Amino acid sequence: MQAIRKRYFPALAEYIRNGNEASLYQATELGKLLNGINPEEIIAIHEECMQKIVANVESDEAVKLYNRSFIFLIELMVAYRFRLLPDKSTEQKFTEMREMLFHSNRSFEMVKNKYENVLQHMDSGIALFDSDGILSFINLQMAKLLDIPRKTLIGCNIREILLHRRINLTTKRIILRVYKETILRRNLYYELQHPDGNHLLVTVTYGDQLDGDFLISVKDVSEYKQIEQTAFQNDKLAMLGKIAAAIAHEIRNPLTSIRGFIQLLRPHLLQLGKEEYAKIILTEIDRANDIIYEFLNSSKPSAPMKQSISIVSLLREVVMLTESESLMRNCQVQLESYEDELMVSIDVKQVKQVILNLVKNSLDAIEELNGERTGLISVIARRDEQYVEVTIRDNGRGMDKTTMSRLFDPFFTTKEAGTGLGLSVSYRIIRNHGGSIRVDSQVDQGTEFNVYLPLVE
Repeated sequence: MQAIRKRYFPALAEYIRNGNEASLYQATELGKLLNGINPEEIIAIHEECMQKIVANVESDEAVKLYNRSFIFLIELMVAYRFRLLPDKSTEQKFTEMREMLFHSNRSFEMVKNKYENVLQHMDSGIALFDSDGILSFINLQMAKLLDIPRKTLIGCNIREILLHRRINLTTKRIILRVYKETILRRNLYYELQHPDGNHLLVTVTYGDQLDGDFLISVKDVSEYKQIEQTAFQNDKLAMLGKIAAAIAHEIRNPLTSIRGFIQLLRPHLLQLGKEEYAKIILTEIDRANDIIYEFLNSSKPSAPMKQSISIVSLLREVVMLTESESLMRNCQVQLESYEDELMVSIDVKQVKQVILNLVKNSLDAIEELNGERTGLISVIARRDEQYVEVTIRDNGRGMDKTTMSRLFDPFFTTKEAGTGLGLSVSYRIIRNHGGSIRVDSQVDQGTEFNVYLPLVE
């Protein structure tokens, strides 16, 4: 059977490429040589060869190739059946062949549709290289990742792919990095981050499992990374809680005592002309107390004292509270609402703290522009299925992806006088309310925070 396959595939491929009488003659000669093989085995060999031929073509072209292959199969089966059944009439032979070919056609269509559907719906990019490093198969998802038509890639090696006229510089660098980490260093798995922010996992299956070939699979694992980062964030917040509680108990009481003694010594420092020392010491002690207070809030925010309230009314109050400060910073804060009756069950004090914190962060980002443009902060409330979405959008300095990735980390801050706890506390408060916070930002374009809170049923 293996010997027949080796002869069948090149003969069929040549006829499909050329379609002339000379290549069709090979089908007749091959049919005469099929001794001891039943028709089902011949059909199976034909199907196997056709699957290889149409693996890297589009659907419409695959149908044309299948239809052309039937002529080859008919010629082969005529030679086979006429040799095998000398006692039957010509009409009986053709009737049997017609029925067999009809079943074969249906089988081809089913196989083609099955494999095509599997490839079309795979969420991973697949590329198969032979032992010589030549690309023999690539699916639609991989071609989409490379942004190159599949037809132009088949038969290319890595060097030829890198020199492809349609491949961009970013994709070239990614291919080279993957080649170095997987093929040269023989790593089975390699994870990288695409410049668009998506996380990709590359998996390689080597030749000893694929008869000398090797298979490369690329899967977008951004959602899994988000889940992992959320779990990591929760672990860090739990650790922060333990640290904060210990610091509060160990430092807060001594600071109170020190502050009291400094106030007692203040008159003596005044006589020595050193009152400024006392003022600086008291200011720094108050700052340390503020940090400890934020530690306590971040370690264990009190359980929400929930009440039903219109989120729009809460946002109006926040806008009023920040109105004077925004005018001083040459900034306008505007409220947009598409539906007034957006009722949520929240701890008003805690959620107001979150919204105020986000608006003040926006004001700080706009202040960094140093008057380059008039500041604008939009506070927007809208329904998003079972949640209310509160958007705080500004046209401030914006952030790069590195800053965004650490934004909710405790102690991380870009402000000189910041503690790095405001956003981590806000994250925890919203999570305790059954909601979530998302952020999107571009350098010099501005930042957008989206806060999601469950609506009251």
